[in-house]
Amino acid sequence: MKHRFLQQSSCALLFCAASFSTFASLQDEIQVYTDEINEPGEYGVEFHMNTTPKGVTSPSYSGEVVNHHATRLTAELSRGMTKTTDIGLYVPTVLNSNGQYDLAGLKMRFKWLPIQPEDTGGFFAGMNFEWGQVQQKYSESPRSGEIRNILGWRTTNWLFVVNPIFGFDASPGFSHVPSLEVATKINRKVSESLSIGWERYNDRGPYNKMLPLANQGLVNYVVLDYEGSDFDVNFGVGRGSTDVSDKWTVKAIVGYSFGK
Repeated sequence: MKHRFLQQSSCALLFCAASFSTFASLQDEIQVYTDEINEPGEYGVEFHMNTTPKGVTSPSYSGEVVNHHATRLTAELSRGMTKTTDIGLYVPTVLNSNGQYDLAGLKMRFKWLPIQPEDTGGFFAGMNFEWGQVQQKYSESPRSGEIRNILGWRTTNWLFVVNPIFGFDASPGFSHVPSLEVATKINRKVSESLSIGWERYNDRGPYNKMLPLANQGLVNYVVLDYEGSDFDVNFGVGRGSTDVSDKWTVKAIVGYSFGK
């Protein structure tokens, strides 16, 4: 009965996401959200880095700083609130192709994971809510947010996750139609602490009128995940499959938890 209520609540929140607006975002993190969540009272620090050796060189709007030859560095601070919730603060920065280093803005998030797998594995589901303000040269709408749905299944050796993400622009004068991005992850353990896998990020455009495939953002990554006793690492190399996608991107996330 409890799970049925939570599933119904999740569906209701997903439906509400469709009433927001169209999304354009700074590439401050490249990550598929899984069942990872801080324990109550536990603190976490993650450092997100991604760089684009070869990317799209034409701005999509006047004044945009493109990803090509630039590097994004983001610090994420988080704290577990309850068994099913934690909160986080992102501090995104950008080192552009001219060597200029810039504080891009600030973002906040709230994660809710009401359905969690057992120690031996199983289904998990939840949501992550994000709200941020960044400089307009990194996002056409300086104020934006997203509702990221988290659906997955974990076994002893395998991990399957999909994140349907509804992004919305919250600045005045922008469209009220949310965009849809689908992030997918499949991982397999090759040792007790190391996994190898695939991540896919597909930006489909407005949720109610998908863009033609050639105009969608589509990047596939080969990834390695290390889960150590002191820290975790996610490393990946991605290649874009369409003309509107960056051709090559390298990303890494290093995480550390403490204070539980």
